[in-house]
Amino acid sequence: MATTTSIAAPIRVLIADDQPHVGEALRLALRDEGYQIELAQSPAAVVQAVGARSFDLALLDLNYARDTTSGREGIELIERLRGMDDDLAIVVMTAWGSVEVAVQALQRGAGDFIQKPWDNAALRRILQTQIARGRARRQERSRANQSEREWADARQTQQGMLPRALPQLPGFELAAAYRPAGALAGDYYDVLMLDSERALICIGDVAGKGMPAALVMSNLQASVKAYAADTARPVELCSRVNRILCENCEPGRFVTFFCGVLDTAKSTLTYVNAGHNPPLLARPNGSVLKLADGGPVLGEFPDWSAAQGHIALGPGDRLAFYTDGITEAEDETGQEFGEARVAEFLSRHREMSAADLHAHLLAEAVRYAGGTFTDDATLLVVAAA
Repeated sequence: MATTTSIAAPIRVLIADDQPHVGEALRLALRDEGYQIELAQSPAAVVQAVGARSFDLALLDLNYARDTTSGREGIELIERLRGMDDDLAIVVMTAWGSVEVAVQALQRGAGDFIQKPWDNAALRRILQTQIARGRARRQERSRANQSEREWADARQTQQGMLPRALPQLPGFELAAAYRPAGALAGDYYDVLMLDSERALICIGDVAGKGMPAALVMSNLQASVKAYAADTARPVELCSRVNRILCENCEPGRFVTFFCGVLDTAKSTLTYVNAGHNPPLLARPNGSVLKLADGGPVLGEFPDWSAAQGHIALGPGDRLAFYTDGITEAEDETGQEFGEARVAEFLSRHREMSAADLHAHLLAEAVRYAGGTFTDDATLLVVAAA
């Protein structure tokens, strides 16, 4: 059986000293370490080398031509290199060393220091330690960057699953807002046209946060789209989706879900509320109704069943579908925004268009929470002409 052998990248060391014979002496002292060594005789040459190539370690003299005693040039060089490569291992050396200068170098980003004349064994030991630490930092940063890229890709993919534009419904206006609290969200909403006169309106919230919740949300969305076209009644759609979630999701990862079929020709909404925050219907006379008919959450009970609600809509009606990120937004005292404030806002501003109503209600909740939601927040408003 063939075997493969990984070849470690060579260790590159930059040695900076304004006296050429010192650089050559250091190269000789390190000849058995297998390092690829490059010499530089000025801070400018060091900056140029680090800008052009990657090094594992820079061994820097603290004193150059400008000032041979204070170490200022070396300290400034450390700061500049830290701005160029935060993971580069840096060891400083000086023949005029003092505790104060060494401490200052360490505070500015050096990992250790060596005083001339050096001991070869100590020199090799210090460089080996700092190179290992620098490589560990690079590996950790690389893993973090890779993880960040993966999260960014996942977020972009998830947001791409949400509606890019809401459909145009005769006699109705729609507006939606979706604000994830983190990189990935467990909230979901969609508006799917079933035919020229009927649209399926859905909103849901997965228990939990982060990647696990986002994966369940993706499962939910795929299931809804798969069954929406050939399912005549919302209760049947919920039953099928519940079966999929029960089979594929771990215990406790349930979904609160609301779906309704809006019939634009008949101006009716037939719906099921599966443990979700009840959407609120504001009438022109100022009354507010809760759409609560339904059953338990999805993904928790294999023998799920629910009642189906039905309501007639009239001119001037305003519907708000939302997740608990809106109602559970807290002020500085820990008081929640609450369903009652949503209802009161709808009743007081029921003459607004869907776009204005959704924008102002969301802004009101954001202001109440001090500018930040701690949970995913989704708001969908439907206005009857």
